[in-house]
Amino acid sequence: MFVDHVKIYVKGGDGGDGMVAFRREKYVPNGGPAGGDGARGGNVIFEVEEGLRTLMDFRYKRHFKAERGEHGMSKGMHGRRAEDLIVKVPPGTVVMNAETKTVIADLVEHGQQAVIAKAGRGGRGNCRFATPSNPAPELAEKGEPGQELEVILELKVLADVGLVGFPSVGKSTLLSVVSSAKPKIGAYHFTTIVPNLGMVETDDGRSFAMADLPGLIEGAHQGVGLGMQFLRHIERTRVIVHVIDMSGMEGREPYDDYVTINNELEQYNLRLLERPQIVVANKMDMPNAEENLKEFKKKVGEDVKVFPVSAVSRQGLKPLLFEIADLLEVTPEFLLHDVLEEESDAVVMYKHEGQGGDFEITRDDDGAYVLSGYTIERLFKMTDFSREDGIRRFARQLRAMGVDEELRKRGAQNGDTVRLMEFEFDFVD
Repeated sequence: MFVDHVKIYVKGGDGGDGMVAFRREKYVPNGGPAGGDGARGGNVIFEVEEGLRTLMDFRYKRHFKAERGEHGMSKGMHGRRAEDLIVKVPPGTVVMNAETKTVIADLVEHGQQAVIAKAGRGGRGNCRFATPSNPAPELAEKGEPGQELEVILELKVLADVGLVGFPSVGKSTLLSVVSSAKPKIGAYHFTTIVPNLGMVETDDGRSFAMADLPGLIEGAHQGVGLGMQFLRHIERTRVIVHVIDMSGMEGREPYDDYVTINNELEQYNLRLLERPQIVVANKMDMPNAEENLKEFKKKVGEDVKVFPVSAVSRQGLKPLLFEIADLLEVTPEFLLHDVLEEESDAVVMYKHEGQGGDFEITRDDDGAYVLSGYTIERLFKMTDFSREDGIRRFARQLRAMGVDEELRKRGAQNGDTVRLMEFEFDFVD
């Protein structure tokens, strides 16, 4: 089964907890703090594997969670960092944030990598918090939680040339005679329900990848017929080959087909019309094809190149393939997404957007003040509330962030309930 669109959950590994420990060695009085740091967790990294052609594996496994880092240990020993979780994806995979619909990564080359869910850093042990005024702190951090999010994977076929047109106009037949591909061919609509790829070689030794894509019908950009299932695969092609049934066997006018398909391409994505387009008048061995071709050329004008062919009898294919190869030599690739990236060989590390403000204050139905926000929730998760030093440090951090002052502005009084995630405490002015 060909799968080209899935939604999955990914989570970077949590950092290991820092440790509270003290040196207790013979002949070493007042040894001081000796708690080591926790280690960083593992990142979730997507890597392109050129042998994959579908997202089928993600239908059976939809949760990907990296290991957490090892906790800190006594004698100042740090934990061991967790291994990154490498997830293999086929070339042509676009990764989007399911909530914001922003593109995180566009993976096209074999071996290319992208960090999708960042790991959390390890918490610091108590030896990191020793000061002259507090030489033996009972304070350590918990590990930072790893980044977690739901992402949408879309596979967009990597082909230089895309065959477009109504169902049953001969796209699959054309691909089968110019390449070694073996697409399904039948005398009924929507024979092709998944993209088929084939390598085409011209007589002068030039080669390119051609994709036979599922047939379009009117309204495809809104999901009618195979809709988006087809249209997402044409985005990477550099040259569009528009196949038209010039015999009119289906009872449609060839020119109407031409206008309808181009309208669907425009409605889906305006940039699709920037690509050079070659019109193939297919089924020229059928009755009425010559008359229809003359009428079609009058309507489209001299600016549109039309190549009359018969895929079944293999007539007119050589000049068509030469024209496609010539266009590919002068047509650049079209950038799909503006993704910030830092390139190092084939490895790409993508920058994530900021996580938002430090904190936000809202009111619950019961009158409690609710604190939320990435920074304050991160501090909360990294605080060890089982130790008095940890609680005091968290209170100082809130005060430094301006939480106390903002609560007073919102009208908080002594004894009012303040809620942060699952934790509740009383406001003291």
